[in-house]
Amino acid sequence: MTTIEKNIDNGVNVGALLGARDALKEAPAAANFTWRATCEWVNGTHSRTAFESFFGLGGEQHHRTTFTFDADHPEVFASEDNGPTPVEFVLAGLASCLTAGVASVAQMRQIQLKSVRATLEGGMDIRGILGMDSEVRNGFNGIKVNFDIDADATKDEIAAIVAQSQKRSAVYDIITNPTNVTVTVA
Repeated sequence: MTTIEKNIDNGVNVGALLGARDALKEAPAAANFTWRATCEWVNGTHSRTAFESFFGLGGEQHHRTTFTFDADHPEVFASEDNGPTPVEFVLAGLASCLTAGVASVAQMRQIQLKSVRATLEGGMDIRGILGMDSEVRNGFNGIKVNFDIDADATKDEIAAIVAQSQKRSAVYDIITNPTNVTVTVA
């Protein structure tokens, strides 16, 4: 009987992930991370946010480069549409986190991905943010995530990969569970 070895490459370094998990068992305090963003107003509803450093693994860490993005509101809100809206960035964060999880879980389960596409929709009644109705929530009234995944796997295996990604997604947790937010003025 011949054994065929599968060469699965979804671009995820599983060995490094497992090594980090093992190292954190020995030093659990290193697992405490603080993520940072600095946002500056540009004009009108246009702002620019930068990501340069974060705290983790017991010390200060720096991205290879400072990442920036612009956010704004569309022209239908009497704005200049210089970037996606902040709520669209929330959808991007959720989509990116879940998609990264799909790739990682598939790699761990030795399933080769061919393509992964997540399409998200977040419904919102803007009467809340416009102050028209205090009974209307300011945020999303729901988010729908649809995955279209082509992989060397059954539908059940793909569904299990997505379920595990959802279970381990930090952004999914942030969106679906209350998070304490403290706002101060310097």
